[in-house]
Amino acid sequence: MDFSVSISASPHQTKTPALAVGVFTEGVLSTAADALDRACAGTLRAVVKAEFSARAGATLVLRNLAGVASPRVVLVGLGKQADYNPRAHARAEQAFASFCVQARLADATSTLAAIECGATSVRERARSAAAACGEATYYYDASFGKPDLNARPKLKKMTLQFANATDKAGATQGLSEGGALANGMSLARTLGNLPGNICTPTYLGEAAKKLGKEFKSISVKVFDRKQIEALKMGSFLSVARGSVEQPRFIVLHYKGKAAVAKRGAKVAAGPIVLVGKGITFDSGGISLKPAATMDEMKFDMCGAASVLGAFRALAEIGLPGEIIGLIPTCENMPSGTANKPGDVVTSMSGQTIEILNTDAEGRLILCDALTYAERFKPSAVIDIATLTGACVVALGKVNTGLFSTDDALAEALLAAGRQSMDTAWRLPLDDAYQEQLKSNFADMANIGGQPGGAVTAACFLSRFAKAYPWAHLDIAGTAWRGGGEKGSTARPVPMLLQYLINQA
Repeated sequence: MDFSVSISASPHQTKTPALAVGVFTEGVLSTAADALDRACAGTLRAVVKAEFSARAGATLVLRNLAGVASPRVVLVGLGKQADYNPRAHARAEQAFASFCVQARLADATSTLAAIECGATSVRERARSAAAACGEATYYYDASFGKPDLNARPKLKKMTLQFANATDKAGATQGLSEGGALANGMSLARTLGNLPGNICTPTYLGEAAKKLGKEFKSISVKVFDRKQIEALKMGSFLSVARGSVEQPRFIVLHYKGKAAVAKRGAKVAAGPIVLVGKGITFDSGGISLKPAATMDEMKFDMCGAASVLGAFRALAEIGLPGEIIGLIPTCENMPSGTANKPGDVVTSMSGQTIEILNTDAEGRLILCDALTYAERFKPSAVIDIATLTGACVVALGKVNTGLFSTDDALAEALLAAGRQSMDTAWRLPLDDAYQEQLKSNFADMANIGGQPGGAVTAACFLSRFAKAYPWAHLDIAGTAWRGGGEKGSTARPVPMLLQYLINQA
């Protein structure tokens, strides 16, 4: 999708298929809306007073207003002026982009990012506008036999209009970042939405290689079973052995231009490492899941998808710095060779694990990837995983669960979540919870019982992440939606990208 910035203090002269202007619930018009109202001799204000509530996200189309060049003026509700915030702005941009898609428009112009919104910058508002367009235009038909080409969104170009020329540089940068975010999220969503018989570990490896071919800043290695065995990733391989699909261990290495340290700041000693859980289908193994909604276990690789999506976005932006991506990927299936409850396996770290539940497999593949991460001497390691149903019980579909052994890293991720509106909530990681992982037959058990299930899962991972600052994002509740809106959300790509931007 193409994005551009225009500078005009006369929006009524703008020739565009649809022009968005903002209105607050008190009847207060944005600067652009007020300019249009003066051009059409008060017609716009009269319509607002008569029939437009201007609640957040509401839209009303006015056609062929006298004195206005655009054939469609789209009034977009902003809610109460006192409550206008980045989330309300994002909702307004999404409402306009959705209107353009529904109206089958190919081109449109929005003045919404020009409206002051708390402490946000023009760059941030432009980034939000581009991301909203990406959300509205995302369309999945990859596994349909006869895709309906006419059903695909036609919106190809969005222009953001500002009155002040000084806003152009910030808006242009924000659109570049937002467009890259939208492309990264689109990749993550499609990978998540693909069925498990298509999006296999091999397929994920090929998707990573494709990124490496598209962007010279990304190099990719994909390890096969023999190479994984050579690394002594016994915990990871124990999960993979129940399936005929071959495991893969994907290593992405991004090298952008050198980061410039701010005055008084220190450049990070090592790269940031993102680790994504890549279970392309999770049956639960011998500890078989219930049949209802088991189809949704194709989404168990959304952590891996978010790493690939974040890499695509940061490479498109050309972000400074060095970032590593690690993706252990396999299926978790029941068979005669699968893990059994009571089995003991040896991890890459040398620590042994008693498998009390084969459905707690994500931590078994992640722990070896976390050990592998040590060789990079990282400044921070963040793992992303659809790890526990307990996190869904605790936080629902709103917040991602955040666990960390490092307060500065945790706060940086929480701040990035607030900035990107892809929020997380920090949960405890007290040593007392570690007691639940005791085993009579190994160094640890892979589950700690029902109480505090999301916490004990994080405690398990923390035992393999002592060599560096580490954070764990449990996205089991936020990575996809079920029911009639079933599909990947691409979270937490926005949080990850914002965090990386902030660090750069």
